Amino acid sequence: MSNDTDADKNSPEEGGGVTDGAPDSPPSEEDAGEGFRDGVADEPADGPGGSDERGGRSEHRNGQVDPDPNPNPDPDSGPGSDVDEGTGTIDDLGSDVEVDAEVAEDVDEDDLLGGLRIDSTDEIDVPDRLVDQVIGQEHARDVVMKAAKQRRHVMMIGSPGTGKSMLAKAMSELLPPEELQDVLVYHNPDDGNNPKVRTVPAGKGEQIVEAHKEEARKRNQMRSFLMWIIIAIVIGYSFIIAGQILLGILAAGVIYLAFRYGSRGGDAMVPNLIVNNADTTTAPFEDATGAHAGALLGDVRHDPFQSGGMETPSHDRVEPGAIHKANKGVLFIDEINTLDIRSQQHLMTAIQEGEFHITGQSERSSGAMVQTEPVPTDFIMIAAGNLDAMENMHPALRSRIKGYGYEVYMDDTIEDTPEMRRKYARFVAQEVAKDGRLPEYSAEAIEEVILEARRRAGRKGHLTLKLRNLGGLVRVAGDIARSEDADFVTRDHVLQAKGRSRSIEQQLADDYIERRKDYELQVSEGYQVGRVNGLAVMGEDSGIMLPVMAEVTPSQGPGEVIATGQLKEMAQEAVSNVSAIIKKFSDENISEKDIHIQFVQTGQQGVDGDSASITVATAVISALEGVGVDQSLAMTGSLSVRGDVLPVGGVTHKIEAAAKSGCDRVIIPAANTQDVMIEEEYEQMVEIIPVSHISEVLDIALEGEPEKDSLVDRLKSITGSALSQGENVSSPSSPSPQ
Repeated sequence: MSNDTDADKNSPEEGGGVTDGAPDSPPSEEDAGEGFRDGVADEPADGPGGSDERGGRSEHRNGQVDPDPNPNPDPDSGPGSDVDEGTGTIDDLGSDVEVDAEVAEDVDEDDLLGGLRIDSTDEIDVPDRLVDQVIGQEHARDVVMKAAKQRRHVMMIGSPGTGKSMLAKAMSELLPPEELQDVLVYHNPDDGNNPKVRTVPAGKGEQIVEAHKEEARKRNQMRSFLMWIIIAIVIGYSFIIAGQILLGILAAGVIYLAFRYGSRGGDAMVPNLIVNNADTTTAPFEDATGAHAGALLGDVRHDPFQSGGMETPSHDRVEPGAIHKANKGVLFIDEINTLDIRSQQHLMTAIQEGEFHITGQSERSSGAMVQTEPVPTDFIMIAAGNLDAMENMHPALRSRIKGYGYEVYMDDTIEDTPEMRRKYARFVAQEVAKDGRLPEYSAEAIEEVILEARRRAGRKGHLTLKLRNLGGLVRVAGDIARSEDADFVTRDHVLQAKGRSRSIEQQLADDYIERRKDYELQVSEGYQVGRVNGLAVMGEDSGIMLPVMAEVTPSQGPGEVIATGQLKEMAQEAVSNVSAIIKKFSDENISEKDIHIQFVQTGQQGVDGDSASITVATAVISALEGVGVDQSLAMTGSLSVRGDVLPVGGVTHKIEAAAKSGCDRVIIPAANTQDVMIEEEYEQMVEIIPVSHISEVLDIALEGEPEKDSLVDRLKSITGSALSQGENVSSPSSPSPQ
């Protein structure tokens, strides 16, 4: 804000009251506490330009409120103090809060409820505060607690549904509400396009506005009374004395318009309360995700009447942005990279300076001529997004967040322990309480939800932290139970919900499987040369069988590998790696041959990832040697240039897709064995075969003992692998998205 201390320049309204649209002179010491005349509610003791004590803070003439030099004499008070008496310090919040229910003394490690002795979620108490409801994300929770204590910015990066917005809201509960402020915008008599800004303690803004309105109302009453007296005199004179009735009516109309026009100046003196925290009990939380420039940075409304005295005063057209409403609170922006560069640059300024002018965001609007004095923007920003958010984010904005705060990566899974299972039971109780329309969950239903959390984690010994999707399952099961008028949600309801809450990708994958069966495009028996049943995932929770075909033809030029099926970069690299193995393995001169590889019916989405590497290698080797491949077998796995089978992602969903398609056996990387958590209905339908080397894949998949043994022995000798003796197990890599 401006540092000019001239009271007349900065404050159109001083504490002595308001007259006919002109500011009074600064009040004297005797009049400082008088306020408005005629019993109207008092303004602050010294008016907009004076000082005002509240909660240890003093107000300057330029409108800013400076913190008291020692606002918290007690070192245990303030942002890091006990939030409520008897609830513990900030360090006791969040996931450290134990489940309030009876727990067995000796907890069995295999107990799905972690030792909870309950019959339903009705016996689990749900914490009142949001910070106590946070489950998992221990590192992120610790960062948020530190950031709340020290007022630091935070950037959270992670998958959707892992709790970024919940942690942001929880942070607003940790900030002290006693520092909140109201912001008023005043008319500037010297320059109407430069409204003045005043900041007062929370709750006082409404009093000031009401006082101005009351004074304006009384002034208008006096004007109206005077106007009707003059009109009555003019009309009476024209009727009785002059006898000019028409002239009297015209004169009365002119007088009426003149009074109405003159009263506009007085109405303009009523300030515009743009930020009102009178009824706010916690620090503000503003979600500015996807906000356009005006909603984020503030705007000035367009005025179609810009002349002739009919225009709306500029200060009345000022609209605050999310950065102004979040003052002394939290500004949350998810998908931060979707903000345009100009908005990110302005956001940097607001963070750096702690204040930001409000002006029209459209160059063609009359509001673009208006620019207020700086408005406070002392907020804590929590920026969130997926991994790609960092790529398109303004580097200077990220530098400011990192320089004045923390960066944290949100976990997708958490270790499966009895303590965490108890918290997942509390999570179910929290979802039931939040919805307010669901029956309570029985203990068996809670156990089935925890089993699904294990399955969705994709890692043995872990539970998923994508709790938004898991909460969707809880609500669907509750809806099913409610439609049946059941008293409790049972395990059967959860099992039904798992079928009904399938993702679009899973529904589409199931539809593909059925269609291929109808048109006999799916082969699950016999042997075929150059055709292999590969496995892939669609989205995050759906598997599909993806046949791969290979053909070797004479080349009319230098031999090359030609792959079709909308292959993306990672899949193309996987094909190149496979070609290296083929060149080293084959006895034939493939430089004179073209190898054609087709990913059948991949659709417009194409193929990404390298989990089809062993599928491609098997298909090409089968085509080169003319040896058939078992069609009752499906496979998935990445492949190194030395022939080692590397782990991939989504093995559980891929195995289930193979079972749905009629395959009897599935080959997976040995390193993925611990990640298999298929549904009970598929356990007896398919045999899972872990492998560590391409030679094992060929030994299982190819037809004909003599030819197959020759191929396998040749490949082992060329690659130098000792995996047949179990000596060369490939180290796990990061799972592929395919």
